[in-house]
Amino acid sequence: MSRHTLREKLFLLLFRTEFHDKEDMDAQLAHFFEEFAKERGMEEGDDPAAAELKERFDDLCAHLEEIDKKLDERISGWTTNRIGKVELTILRIAVYEMDYDELISDAIAINEAVELAKKYGQEKSGEFINGVLAKFAG
Repeated sequence: MSRHTLREKLFLLLFRTEFHDKEDMDAQLAHFFEEFAKERGMEEGDDPAAAELKERFDDLCAHLEEIDKKLDERISGWTTNRIGKVELTILRIAVYEMDYDELISDAIAINEAVELAKKYGQEKSGEFINGVLAKFAG
């Protein structure tokens, strides 16, 4: 599975957290990974891509409070509470990749985030995402 596809699946999985309580997320995760296995024609638990996706999701969630704090500090005139859920989810993934994943360069994280924004966000989402993430590039 390509990094791009894995990132898109991570987006879809993380996006669910915006609509479900923590108590409901175990059932959501189970359903997500059941469907993921079906899509790939694999048995649950036998797919290394699913294991990697779950690992990235868990690690990102472990850093979510820090990531949101970093976003709040760098976004002038906005807070994570005011950003659209699609854009917030994309920003969280990109900041996670830029700050916590040594295998992904800032340029790739930003480019992939802009592409996700173009696909799932509103007309100007890509520009917004690019502008915010430019403040994180280093």
